[in-house]
Parts: sequence; structure tokens; C-alpha cells
Amino acid sequence: MAVDHFDCCIVGAGVVGLACARALAMRGYSTLVLETTKTYGAGISSRNSEVIHAGIYYPTNSLKAQLCVEGKHLLYEYCDRKGIPHRRLGKLIVATSHDQVEQLAALESRAMDNGVLDLEWIDSKRLSTMEPQVRAQLALLSPSTGIIDSHALMTSLLLDLEAERGTLCLNTEFLSAQQTNTGFRVEVRSVGEPYAFHCGHFVNAAGLQAQAVAARIEGSSRHSIPALHLCKGCYFSLSGQSPFAHLIYPLPDPNTIGLGIHATVDLSGQARFGPDTEYVETENYLIPDDRKAHFITAIQHYFPAVDANKLAPAYAGIRPKIQAPGESARDFIIQNHSNGLINLFGIESPGLTAAMAIAERVTQLICN
Repeated sequence: MAVDHFDCCIVGAGVVGLACARALAMRGYSTLVLETTKTYGAGISSRNSEVIHAGIYYPTNSLKAQLCVEGKHLLYEYCDRKGIPHRRLGKLIVATSHDQVEQLAALESRAMDNGVLDLEWIDSKRLSTMEPQVRAQLALLSPSTGIIDSHALMTSLLLDLEAERGTLCLNTEFLSAQQTNTGFRVEVRSVGEPYAFHCGHFVNAAGLQAQAVAARIEGSSRHSIPALHLCKGCYFSLSGQSPFAHLIYPLPDPNTIGLGIHATVDLSGQARFGPDTEYVETENYLIPDDRKAHFITAIQHYFPAVDANKLAPAYAGIRPKIQAPGESARDFIIQNHSNGLINLFGIESPGLTAAMAIAERVTQLICN
């Protein structure tokens, strides 16, 4: 680090942190990103479904709904402009029984309230042509849902940041931040050596570590830090070419969290299923041996021909939920303090889709 003052410091080099840093640097702010691991995007950003969501499921007027819809448009435009690998495959949300049709209609109504106006009803006859392997009574097609190479996206965001003379510091542990008259004195440890610098604005985009980071920032009240609840999700891959042309999502079970064990396709054409949902006490990414049977049961509801021998554990991710088990879903929290501190809490799905819109929101708060 050649200088000891930055306009903005961002903790966390996931997709949201990098998007925020890029947006700020492009507006002329000297910007530093701190990342405790040896590479960028190693946390939540690399352990998800890599789906560009349309904005269908989230409560109307919530930040998740607003920023997902805004972020989707920003993301597609950015990918087209930068040549980032992505595909608008479209998503089919399927009703596997007649008693789910009303729930599907309610989902369409919510989507329209959120500004998602391109959904299309697909009857069973047309569905059997579009997706011969899928069994369902009715479906909603979301043509604006897609997939993306999230690592290529983050690499591009980082290149943009560096082109604007922004800096990413890897292997750098954030220790503390103390308020000053003009911002924060930030203490870090890099390669075992302590270092301190000053910044005018501090953005906490640390994902799973956001609560821990906030607790080490002077001026971040303990009462304003929501509890963190780790929610694990496992994924299984299906060997061979994907049997699906679209993403296939069951209707969410109202008695559970998450969107259900759905089928996605990556850019190489391989199908994977997940995630499931399980609250855990500690961060671990092992997939239990008994999880496969649970996946097969869930998948068979809409893909009865699934071959268990072709299904293998792929990876797991952890969501930074801010609702406890049994509580209703919580919205993103963009916590703006008058002293130049912005905390981002609960940035789970659709965080990847919303990343560039979150960055715009953060930048507006700092610019204003």
C-alpha cells in the first residue's frame, strides 16, 4: 500500500464487495478492498446456483424485489457489453399437482407486482414438448431467468476497479476501525504484519463475516447488528449432458425456507440439483452421506426418471440468513450510518443478481 488514505474502504471481495468497489472507483473515489482469503470470490459468491433471477418470489417493495429486478437488467447489460459468459435459458416453475395451481397463480401475481411482466403460462401438452423429462400439470415460464459464470463476472469487476486505480488486498485480515473526525482509522494485518490507514467511508460487505466485522467497528451499535444464522445448502450434479433445456424449479414449500431443490444447468451443459436448506451451528461444507436419498425423493416429484447412479455430491454453500429457524424470511439490510459507515447484512439470494444494483444504492448513499 503506497498511500495511507483512501476515500472508501470495502471489506469483502465477493461479488457484492467488488461491485461496490467498482462503482465507487468509477465515480472517482480512491478505493481499497480488503479480503482475508488468498483470492477473491471464495465465499458465498462461489458456492451458489449461478442463476440470474427474475425477481419473482420476493415480497413486493422489499429490497430483495427491487434490487433483484434492477440488478437483473444491469447485469445482463454488463455481461453483453463485457462478453461475460451467460445464457438466458429461462426458468420453468412447475406445479406437479392440480392443488398447486392456485399457488402458481399467486406467484404470478406477486411477480407482476414486482415488475416482472414477462411470465408465460405453459400447459402440460406444451411442457411435454419443451421438457419431455419433466412431469407437471402446469408451469410458469420466466424467460428472463438465466445463468452466469460468476467467477468471470467477478474478474471483470476487479479489472474495472483496477482500471480506475482501485486496489484489492488479499490475505489481509481486518482487525478494527475507530472513528475519527473525517472517517475511520482502519487496522489490518497483512502477511503477519499490522498496518493502519485512514478512510472516509467504510463499507462492510463481508458476507458470512459481516456481523463479526461490524462488531469491530467503532460506531456500529451492538443493537443494530442482526443475529447471524448459518443456513447450509448442498448441491448434487448429474453426470452426462443435462436432460433439461431450461432451469426447473418446483413451487416453494410454504412450510420450509428456500425455493426447493431445483434443477439448474451450468454453461458447460451439466445439470445440478439444489440447494436444500439446513440451519447449522458452524461453517462446514461437507455433504452428509444420507443427503442423496433426500435429494432423489425431492427431484422425483418433477423428474421421475432421475437415475440415482448418475447423481453425485457436488458442493455446498452457506447462506448468511438473519432469520432464525421458524421465523419468516427477512429482507436485505443496507444499514447507512451518518458517520460514513454502511453495513450490508443478510445478503443471500438473490445477492448475485442484485449485486450491481446494491452497488448503485451504496454509491448513492456515499455520494449524497
